[in-house]
Amino acid sequence: MGDVLDKKYILALDVGSTTIRCHVLNKQAESLGAGTDKVTELYPERGRVEISPTDLWSKIRRVVDIAILNSKISVGEIRCLGISTQRGTFITWNRTTGEPYHNFISWKDIRADSLVKSLNGSLWMRSLRYSAWFLYMVTRSSRFLAGSNLQLMNVQVTVRLLWVLENIQGLREAAAKGDVMFGTLDTWILYKLSGGEIHVSDISSASATGLFDPFTLSWAEWAFFLFKIPSNILPQVVDSAGHHFGHVKAEIWGEKIPIQCSLADQAASLFGSGCFKAGDLKVTLGTGSFLSVNTGQIPHASVAGLYPLVGWRIKDELVYAVEGSAYDTGSLISWANLTGIIPSVEESSRVASSVNTSDGVYFIPAFSGLQAPINDSKAAAGFIGVKPSTSLANLVRAILESIIFRTGQLYEILLDEASFSYSHIRIDGGVSKNDFVCQSIANHTGLAVERPVFTDVSILGVAYMAGLFSGLWKSRDEIIDLRKLDQIFSPKPVSTDYKKAYLEWEKAILRFKNWYS
Repeated sequence: MGDVLDKKYILALDVGSTTIRCHVLNKQAESLGAGTDKVTELYPERGRVEISPTDLWSKIRRVVDIAILNSKISVGEIRCLGISTQRGTFITWNRTTGEPYHNFISWKDIRADSLVKSLNGSLWMRSLRYSAWFLYMVTRSSRFLAGSNLQLMNVQVTVRLLWVLENIQGLREAAAKGDVMFGTLDTWILYKLSGGEIHVSDISSASATGLFDPFTLSWAEWAFFLFKIPSNILPQVVDSAGHHFGHVKAEIWGEKIPIQCSLADQAASLFGSGCFKAGDLKVTLGTGSFLSVNTGQIPHASVAGLYPLVGWRIKDELVYAVEGSAYDTGSLISWANLTGIIPSVEESSRVASSVNTSDGVYFIPAFSGLQAPINDSKAAAGFIGVKPSTSLANLVRAILESIIFRTGQLYEILLDEASFSYSHIRIDGGVSKNDFVCQSIANHTGLAVERPVFTDVSILGVAYMAGLFSGLWKSRDEIIDLRKLDQIFSPKPVSTDYKKAYLEWEKAILRFKNWYS
């Protein structure tokens, strides 16, 4: 036990949608060394987004190697590992050989879109929603209210897994024989790190699949019945921190490393932002925008498209979250950078601020469709209102304002549906480095926006949780004291031009809806 207490460093791994990051952190939550690499996405056909498991595993190992090397510590000094992962990306593999049946199917993948639409309009789903509404009217249970508005979505695992079972030759037959293991990214990484000994999923990751009922805290029996998804392929659902994650095999990095924590990326960001109380609000501006609120012990039942999730569960502590999302944020910046419209995240702030308005130019950020409250997977992305007088600065401002407007829409749903009051937003993610975006979100919402010094907050979330569970930190008060702010953006009154631009932008959305029908 003494040897463990002498180890003062936490290894934190975040496998996101576009980037793999690893940091070695000390007791002051300072990064001593880091490694990064890009996630390589494959596009075999239109609408299909995949990741090679071989390539991903190689990059994960290399990123951790680099972080440890840069930290100038030995592996033997590492106390434990915490893991954060993107959600909704999944794979199936052979139970005996460990060989995958296919590539990872990304959460961005829409190969099952026609199936989603067909099932949402089916007699089964209509009957399910009607029955849930009837039960809600009788019981007033939020669980049945959520069920009455149930809509299958591409981002959920459910229908993409059904597609895989029906289209990967021999997969359903192998599942019937008990030869198939299913896992989202967290499950597969834990399986690989443990040398095939662990087949589990943290509850925050499981709750984001669409296969898990956040009200009963179990895999959804109706999904097994309705979609004939074999329950024997699913992992065991476990707490977000604990010894059930086992340890990293010594042959991978030279020493056994206890795995103390695994969280879905947005849950990790919520925890890393110090959103420990019901009503605490954070916005992550990463590949997408994710507005999340700690709802305490109450799962949120939404009618507009907000998603009830489990934030984390640690022993007797169960915390729920409600989330609204817009899938295109950092992906917009990356595209605009590649095309030469935007030089960098930070520089785009200066360019956008060099003009007072977008001069009637609006951008619809719908590379992955439009999520709540529009909920249109067939929407197109694009500019509207471009004129001979349009400048590059107008285009840049239009792109950045689209990110702000989508965040504003999500916040408005939150005000309509949730009973909390808010005074500030804790913000993180790569796009949070943009001052124009941060200040505009503050102005739009009327809330102070707090930006931390260390914006990879998912890393901090799993480091904090792993460190707390392993005894490096004794309380969450210590965690709050470690939080360092870079800047607070106080809200300013919005101009008439801004209000007009927001209304015009919402009207412009109508021109881009259902484009790919």
